[in-house]
Amino acid sequence: MTAAAEARAGEEEVIHTDGLTKVFPGGVKAVDDLDLSLRRGEIFGLLGPNGAGKTTTVGMLTSMVIPTDGRAVVGGVDVVAHPALAKQAIGIVPQTNTLDRSLSVWENLYFHGRFFGMSAREAKSEATRLLEKFWLTDRASAEVLALSGGMAQRLMVARAVMHRPAILFLDEPTAGLDPQSRIALWQILEELHGEGQTILLTTHYMEEADQLCDRVAIMDHGRILALETPAGLKRSVGADTIVTVSADGQLDELARLLEQRVPGVLRATRVDSTVQLGVKGAEGVLPAVISAAEDGGFTVRDLSVTEPTLETVFINLTGKELRD
Repeated sequence: MTAAAEARAGEEEVIHTDGLTKVFPGGVKAVDDLDLSLRRGEIFGLLGPNGAGKTTTVGMLTSMVIPTDGRAVVGGVDVVAHPALAKQAIGIVPQTNTLDRSLSVWENLYFHGRFFGMSAREAKSEATRLLEKFWLTDRASAEVLALSGGMAQRLMVARAVMHRPAILFLDEPTAGLDPQSRIALWQILEELHGEGQTILLTTHYMEEADQLCDRVAIMDHGRILALETPAGLKRSVGADTIVTVSADGQLDELARLLEQRVPGVLRATRVDSTVQLGVKGAEGVLPAVISAAEDGGFTVRDLSVTEPTLETVFINLTGKELRD
């Protein structure tokens, strides 16, 4: 790589970590030697179950949690060495509602802008613009307690981008929202992305990561297990069809039997009370599964066929479901 290319690559990188680690009292290692690089303008997802270390990672990147070891640079600023300066470059939407209940919807935006150095005129203009952009104009004078969960979350995102941060952090942004509110928030995030906003979000919803993210890091027990585009992660499975089998009997034995006897099976994994097969080519697979299971003395109760998903990738990496 030429010096000019290296310089461009450096400019495009907005988050960089080296060996980032957090050990809580009692020896609990929440994040373990994390190396991460985010590029300007991308939506990057940390996907994993509760307790994977996603929120702790965001906490360290936003100076809310002090690392035990390692280094984090966000927007060109060392977060540990210069936390106040780093905060100027970031917007944060935490899991909990942190809106000011003593202020109206519009005032939550206005005073946030003033806090970050906007003039009164600029803050008024930007607050009004964002309320329209986030479909909250008719709620401008309302108390925040009167907002629905979806509206409150949209206002939290609007407030986080009010001061035009270089990087927007969202921690489980749609957790607890109904499907309609979730889709509405997805549309807003896609619009922000289209405008060039760099976004890092954590989620345990595989559909959310697949829908929104340019790249996804699958995380469990504080470590990144895989990092790729959603399409690349799904291709890594190798299979083009996933068959889930519900049956009576010893499922570990059934998994071994089906892996040996069914043509095209790349792997068979017991997942809770089912056996999941990764298959190359789906033609004739269901009759073959039933025949092999019955010949082995198993009674098949249910079969389902899907394409590989990010949850399939997680199961292949950990042997358990993403929602565990």
